[in-house]
Amino acid sequence: MATWSAPGKVFLFGEHAVVFGKPGVAMAIRPRVYVTVRRAKRTTDVKSPYLEECFCQMGVHGTLYVRSLLPSASGLGSSAAVTVATLCAINDEFGLGHTREEVSQLAFEIEKKVQKGRASPTDTYVSSFGGLVLIDPTTKRRLPPQNFPLVIGNTGISHNTSHMLEMVAAFRKASPEIALPLLDAIEGTTRKALHSLNNPKDLGNLMDVNHALLEALGVGHPVLSKLVLSARAAGAFGAKLTGAGGGGCMVALCPSRLRSRVAGAIKACDASPLITTIDTEGARKEKNV
Repeated sequence: MATWSAPGKVFLFGEHAVVFGKPGVAMAIRPRVYVTVRRAKRTTDVKSPYLEECFCQMGVHGTLYVRSLLPSASGLGSSAAVTVATLCAINDEFGLGHTREEVSQLAFEIEKKVQKGRASPTDTYVSSFGGLVLIDPTTKRRLPPQNFPLVIGNTGISHNTSHMLEMVAAFRKASPEIALPLLDAIEGTTRKALHSLNNPKDLGNLMDVNHALLEALGVGHPVLSKLVLSARAAGAFGAKLTGAGGGGCMVALCPSRLRSRVAGAIKACDASPLITTIDTEGARKEKNV
């Protein structure tokens, strides 16, 4: 048997816009998904379209065990992490010889199929390679790693990524005179952020702008707004929703000395805080236990 893990991610800038060819900046975070695969004559009933597609695309049968430290349907890339970790474990267990790049691309194709064509390659690339990553229409590039002190707030409200993506696409089609400038503004925020990676105050301000633009796109949620405002009031440099929106998680960039204070403010709003920072490893092989 083979056990692999892959990290979750947060979107610092550009979610939703990346689906329409705009740049995005995402970062792998410490919490991981762990998957153990063992070859078998028949594949177990995995009850997940992502996992079913992993075995189908690899053309093998096996059993698997999943242990996740990432909440599902929360905007932290749990589906990408479990897809990447499963593909890596299958690749290892069956000696298929796929490169990390091939696994990343296949994971994206699986997400794209399951999410009805609206998936971004960001989540699967970040989960595969780790670090801080710029995604744009022509390239995926790892940026110099930044040890950002982050506090994530989980609303506990699940969302449907496909539904949120379809909703933005419908808005873009019905009201292009509104939606297209918003997507362009998100792109501008992302590109400006690339020049502010060493300035947390400026970066935080840009996160605030990005959040406002995402709310204007219609992917906000009252509880997310409450957490974002509470984190800012507690001293965060900036805060925004992360991922598809409509629930899920927000992320705050904080001074190191105020992380616990920001986490406390999030907890006081009856949400679950998580203090974390960058993961630079990406997918990795684990010892079988």
